[in-house]
Amino acid sequence: MYDATSTTPARPLVTAPDLTSFARVDVLGLEVVAQQVWPDRAVLFCELAAIDDRCPACGIPGQPHDRVRRRFTHLPVGRRATWLHVMVPRFRCAECGRLWRHPLTTVARPRSKLTRAADWWALCQVVLDHAPISGVAAVLGVSWDTANTAVSEVGTRVLIEHPGRLDGVEVIGVDEHAWRHTRKGDKYVTVIIDLTPIRDGTGPARLLDLVEGRSKKAFKTWLDAQDEDFRAHVQIVAMDGFTGFKTAAAEAVPEATAVMDPFHVVALAGDKLNQTRQRVQRDLTGSRGRRDDPLYRARRTLRTGRALLTDKQKTRLEALWAIDDLAAVEVTWCVYQDLIDAYRHPEPALGKKLLATVIDRIKTGVPAGLDELAQLGRTLQQRRADILAFFDHPGSSNGPTEAINGRLEHLRGIALGFRNLINYRLRSLLEAGGFRPLIHSLS
Repeated sequence: MYDATSTTPARPLVTAPDLTSFARVDVLGLEVVAQQVWPDRAVLFCELAAIDDRCPACGIPGQPHDRVRRRFTHLPVGRRATWLHVMVPRFRCAECGRLWRHPLTTVARPRSKLTRAADWWALCQVVLDHAPISGVAAVLGVSWDTANTAVSEVGTRVLIEHPGRLDGVEVIGVDEHAWRHTRKGDKYVTVIIDLTPIRDGTGPARLLDLVEGRSKKAFKTWLDAQDEDFRAHVQIVAMDGFTGFKTAAAEAVPEATAVMDPFHVVALAGDKLNQTRQRVQRDLTGSRGRRDDPLYRARRTLRTGRALLTDKQKTRLEALWAIDDLAAVEVTWCVYQDLIDAYRHPEPALGKKLLATVIDRIKTGVPAGLDELAQLGRTLQQRRADILAFFDHPGSSNGPTEAINGRLEHLRGIALGFRNLINYRLRSLLEAGGFRPLIHSLS
């Protein structure tokens, strides 16, 4: 602080340090009476700020019997662990003869080695800073199991089981996700995402849940498990081309609009283009393609949007289309590009009209020899209403669902894999459940 009558700064007021408030043990109902500082840790010796000596059985005051020492791990200072040595009194009831210890419910969870403040710090490290459990355990100086138990129990109770977690969900996205890769095959889960913030422009998408399996039953079981109010508020379900998700949504939330995501529509058309190229390549050369084959060299150029082609790429395509034997590839490529142009049109109404025209053109009028394109036409016609619904609900893209899938892949990488689906679900929800605002409100 400065003296208003002088330009010389006054000497700051220095008081004796208050370790109780500095170490934030006052919120735990403790007082620091002594300390020890070691190279790898700091030890604070604490007493209870208030003692209740009433017998839990008969309620009369008890007689002091002895004291026991309990050790807890508290908030770290930097990367150095802090231990609390708490002297806990024990009492004996002269009336009923009962012997009991003063409860420490304000200090820690039952049978926990971490204080409640350390529990919350560990949870914030995992949720807000995306730290691995091993890193949290190393800073606290505890085992991995101790840190994981704290994060799991507190995260489940405070965040995942929060009564308002599913409030306001109107747009959901559903997709499959491979959560574990094994020699016998991949193991999948159904991922349910809240896309409402994306539609409303209020924030990022968030993970609602992971369900074992990738079937109609898995998605429908999850929807049926939610209360009637939640299902009544769901307006849009964004999904890929898997008909099981569509059937489950139609049965569980019949009033919701099913929207097939543009990414999967374009990806489906791109797969058919690639299959056509491979078939023509085999027919012309008898092989899958070599480095110097023009059609094989253009495989990435064929998947590039028409508006993004460079002059070199345009020249390469013009040379390809001059070859009569590549007519099937050219026709399929044109349909693929028309789909992209329809989705990229700045006016949704005109984009919808363009896409409807493409579907009408290929649903029946495909020349013989274009089996891949004919199959694409049948698929698009079957899902026509779902595909065109995107233009009426442009905020229902399933792209954020794919983004969260990427975050879960990263999570599995930093954790060096998961073997238990229960642990994977818990960590995934803490990682991508959108709990940052809730944590800030509770802090």
